[in-house]
Amino acid sequence: MNSSVLVACIGNTFLGDDGFGVAVARALAKLDLPDWVAVGDYGTSGLHLAYDLADGADLAIFVDAVPRGGEPGTVYLIEPAARPVAAGAVAQSTRFFDGHGMQPDVVLGLLDSLGARVGRVLIVGCEPASADYGMGLSAPVAAAVDEAVRCVLRLISAHDPRAGEPG
Repeated sequence: MNSSVLVACIGNTFLGDDGFGVAVARALAKLDLPDWVAVGDYGTSGLHLAYDLADGADLAIFVDAVPRGGEPGTVYLIEPAARPVAAGAVAQSTRFFDGHGMQPDVVLGLLDSLGARVGRVLIVGCEPASADYGMGLSAPVAAAVDEAVRCVLRLISAHDPRAGEPG
């Protein structure tokens, strides 16, 4: 990968609003992004995400449904607290093999066990209305996709490695 920014869109399209990250990945795929930005639709493949992060990224932006108790469709920008996860704990965790159990702390713990590091990690999350079995986003979450795309674009722009270079 070796991009300055990795936008990692996560989610399960078979669980309603949990497919939020995948919807954002589709919207971002239609845009002309700088070559130092990589966007990935990781679905439920946290292992693939960990390996891509191990290739190097100064900034990782995870996009996912994030239940925090707010109104459905609320978009959050979260900078997770550094919570080191021991490599052995990751290897022994059943969440390691769970299709959607690869939350950021588990992915980053796996990354640590691979001997790799990622720079800053941010999460652009959306409050789901439902993560029950079924395809398609609820109306408030579908309406939040554009706001999440704008948030990701602001973060990318703020991280521009060319900023400050003579033009």
